[in-house]
Amino acid sequence: MVSFANNKGGRLLIGVADDKNIKGVKNEEEEKYMIERAATLYAKPMLEPVFEEVYIDDKLVLVVNIAESDMKPHYAYGEDKKWWVYVRVKDKSILASKLVVDVLHQANNATGVLITYTENEKTLFDYLEKNQKITLKEFAILLKISRRNAGKILVPLILSGVIKVNTELNETYYLAV
Repeated sequence: MVSFANNKGGRLLIGVADDKNIKGVKNEEEEKYMIERAATLYAKPMLEPVFEEVYIDDKLVLVVNIAESDMKPHYAYGEDKKWWVYVRVKDKSILASKLVVDVLHQANNATGVLITYTENEKTLFDYLEKNQKITLKEFAILLKISRRNAGKILVPLILSGVIKVNTELNETYYLAV
């Protein structure tokens, strides 16, 4: 649920198997209770799911709508007793990188973004023109700076829409828009 809230929103279908087979919901009230409990206790800030009931072949499917949040990032409480940020990538929820978490934090507070165009940004755009994408590690090596400082350069560029974040299962990389 937090991955939907941290992105553009989304829907969970309770009663539909991963293979898209309609199983239906046996106890609607119990399912709603469990979802609401998870949204309250295991998400921070807490989420407010909206439920719809859909009948397919006389089987009840519970649709849980999670809206895009304006209080990003949302954290999910993990089995390791730590709070983690997840984002949605295609049909998977994946752990957000530190840089993506920083972007989510700052996006809420951004009324405008001041970007600078120094030799660092020029080097980045020259690299992207030739190579199409770059990881945070590659960018830090390119500029001979720490990943933290490389991230500080990327965040305003991402917030301003000049650089796009692309997260896949194994890596996050950055593209010129």
